[in-house]
Amino acid sequence: MNDLVTIRRAILSVSDKSGLIEFAQALARRGVDIVSTGGTATALEKAGVKVVPIDAVTGFPEIMDGRVKTLHPKVHGGLLAVRDDPEHAEAMKKHEITPIDLVCVNLYPFEKTIAGIGVERDEAIEQIDIGGPSMIRSAAKNHDWVTVVVSPDQYEKVIRDLDALGGKTSLTLRRELAASAFKRTSSYDAAIANYLAASLDESKPARFPVTMTQTFSLVQELRYGENPHQSGALYASNDAPTACIPRARQLHGKELGYNNINDAASALELVRALRIVATGMVGAAVIKHANPCGTAVATTALDAIENAIAGDPLAAYGGIFAVSGTIDLAAAKRLCRDDTFAEVVVAERFEPDALDALRTRWFNMRILEVGAIEQLRGLEMEQRSIPGGLLIQDRDGLLAAPKEFHHKAGPECKPESIRIAQFMEVVTRNVMSNAVAIGGVDPKTGVTRLFGAGAGQMDRLTSCRLAVQKAGELARGAVAFSDAFFPFPDGPKILIDAGVSVIVHPGGSKRDQETFDLCAKHNVTCLTTGIRHFRH
Repeated sequence: MNDLVTIRRAILSVSDKSGLIEFAQALARRGVDIVSTGGTATALEKAGVKVVPIDAVTGFPEIMDGRVKTLHPKVHGGLLAVRDDPEHAEAMKKHEITPIDLVCVNLYPFEKTIAGIGVERDEAIEQIDIGGPSMIRSAAKNHDWVTVVVSPDQYEKVIRDLDALGGKTSLTLRRELAASAFKRTSSYDAAIANYLAASLDESKPARFPVTMTQTFSLVQELRYGENPHQSGALYASNDAPTACIPRARQLHGKELGYNNINDAASALELVRALRIVATGMVGAAVIKHANPCGTAVATTALDAIENAIAGDPLAAYGGIFAVSGTIDLAAAKRLCRDDTFAEVVVAERFEPDALDALRTRWFNMRILEVGAIEQLRGLEMEQRSIPGGLLIQDRDGLLAAPKEFHHKAGPECKPESIRIAQFMEVVTRNVMSNAVAIGGVDPKTGVTRLFGAGAGQMDRLTSCRLAVQKAGELARGAVAFSDAFFPFPDGPKILIDAGVSVIVHPGGSKRDQETFDLCAKHNVTCLTTGIRHFRH
């Protein structure tokens, strides 16, 4: 085994052709013979890159619509041969096998195909690559001698090695690329396995695979975990949505911590959901210890941020901010005030002058740009590790439609109150149980926002008291939302005594009628949704 291996012959066979021509030209300039297949060979030839067709290597044509083309001893023998093993060298000589020093393969887009709407099973099956993973695995196994490239973002580092080492690659690079290669084939196989398990019985699709395989890529090691004595790291799911915290672009500030990331993810999830109930508005949320201490929707980012902070100015200081739109200079100046401090600010994008203002005012503030905050496709899964295993469930993405707010007591509900109730459901869904939240239209600003919340209590009665305490005088005429039913009417009484005009809860208690009767007696509207939103 040599630390340095000269690249004399390469196989290029890619689905994603971004950067392909430039990479192939760089190899050709260094005298590398390029073997290629199908569409890749065609693309290279059109660009003037000399190519050896795969059938000239194997002596056998591509057959069965390209299903069989590289599965041949002259390919895999050239990849797997240990060059300094006399028996391997003799076998190569006897069977006229030429060594292959570099493999550049990225796979059929199976994951992208199955993510499409209305994809037929036969179409998905055709996107299962066989020859590609086989070559990748052969090359990666024999990385002492072979360089394996599975992604366009690896082209530059390969060329850097060739330039620095006179047409050779280093063992350090080959080992790094081999590890990436096996990660890629593992991820690919996991996607296929999960798809096939879910489609065993098309009349009754499986919700959960019998054996679950997932792959994640390390984004960064963290300074520590939830507490300083715990180690921590951030990984990104290979099928994560584009707009998510693991894939966010950090524009400024010190390194993110475990709790920063966790709270930023909660804040982004909340403002993403506000898009559903407040179309065309800008949503803002301030998260502290995984709970929203302030949330608002307004026509501008400035107004949304201002009113979110007003929800609990004390708790908002040092919180995690998220905005479902662009941070402009006016919004940035609000965040730059002496009475405001954010550990993290998350937004779709930041205007250049706004970014300059934030960077100048706050040296350590983490600024994360996530791009367009799209709605998540279908039902996502969420998971939580427990000692010895894993809990997995559908993410709580359900929200009540206006017609699903069922009138149970008191005056008929006005459309404006239903709109506020929809907003409050999004907020309360993101509050730790037991959760009770109070909100409405701020009489001073005309903006819909959270007035106060009771979170994470062992009893719902205390959550009611805390929500009332936080809301203060703004509770009068407001909407109160509970994430689960009231087991007794004592909690609703606290809300009614504070002056709320509408109480919303899922219903389902054996004592619901006592709550309904209490609301009717005090001329307070009571609505039920039938949807519980526990969050632990």
